[in-house]
Amino acid sequence: MVNYKKNKLNNIKNDNSYKLMNIKEIAKPVEKSLDEFDEFFKNLMRSKVSLLDLIVRYITKKKGKRVRPTLVFLSAEACGGITSRSFIAASMTELLHTATLVHDDIVDEASERRGIASINSAWSNKIAVLFGDYLLSRGLLAAIDNDEFEFLKSLSTSVKRMSEGELLQIQKSKDNHIDEDTYFKIISDKTASLIASACQLGALSATDNKEYHQAMYHYGEYLGLAFQIKDDLLDYQAKSAQIGKPVGNDIKEKKITLPLLFALTQVDKAKSKEIIKLIKNGNLRKKNINEIIKFASEFGGIEYAMKKAIELSSKAIAELSILPESESKTSLTNFANFVINREL
Repeated sequence: MVNYKKNKLNNIKNDNSYKLMNIKEIAKPVEKSLDEFDEFFKNLMRSKVSLLDLIVRYITKKKGKRVRPTLVFLSAEACGGITSRSFIAASMTELLHTATLVHDDIVDEASERRGIASINSAWSNKIAVLFGDYLLSRGLLAAIDNDEFEFLKSLSTSVKRMSEGELLQIQKSKDNHIDEDTYFKIISDKTASLIASACQLGALSATDNKEYHQAMYHYGEYLGLAFQIKDDLLDYQAKSAQIGKPVGNDIKEKKITLPLLFALTQVDKAKSKEIIKLIKNGNLRKKNINEIIKFASEFGGIEYAMKKAIELSSKAIAELSILPESESKTSLTNFANFVINREL
């Protein structure tokens, strides 16, 4: 058994002077472009098929956080300035993201998305699959119609990685075995790949400077990893009302994420097997979930995961050093701080 000396999580801080902002405040330098983007995006999705048009109006009725378009525009502005190509890049990224959400809801049998009935729930699984396919095709055509083959290559790579990450997670879940390297491979492919592409596409739309393209891709990759680790941490720390789902939901779904993964390495094999068996058997009660959360905390999993998220956020910020000073660069720095300090 490895002894783990605990330190208070409060000892880990990224920047004491940092004031936690929200997405709207961070997006201030590109607010006008985001407002214009909403109409641009709706027009791009429109169809002559009335059912498709009805679903498009339904999903655009309630605005999301527009995280990926915000990153595209901030990256473009920080690398030289927003252009008409930036709107195509933002649309392609959002189309792909929305398509994956629609398909995820089918796989997860989710009945709600952003507080309203999911497409599969409001219509049917068949319609949801076809609508997701429609969104993917619109993204492809947006690239082809505008000869944006670099955009297409970047996002196609993301789709490949997202699919591989999802399938790897399913495989490892069935094997009842996951290590830290595998965990990072999964979240890198599933989450970070699309965020990396969004930032790279923003740079591609604004400049021919390949060093900027590469820096923004790495910024997005580190940002996405930090975002997902924090997301996994919230499952152990937040209140249900904050995150819009029950605390311990990942545990209930038999997902072993970084806080628990690290804690399992700090105990002997017998204790580790006991905890894994408890999770894999399913039908967890509230007291079982609380026991697992307590275990992750006591054996340093929460502190370790937060430390990793902060390291990755710092790496993301370091990638921005190549860019000239600007409001958008400051917002990208604030974004990297936001993802690890957020409470939902």
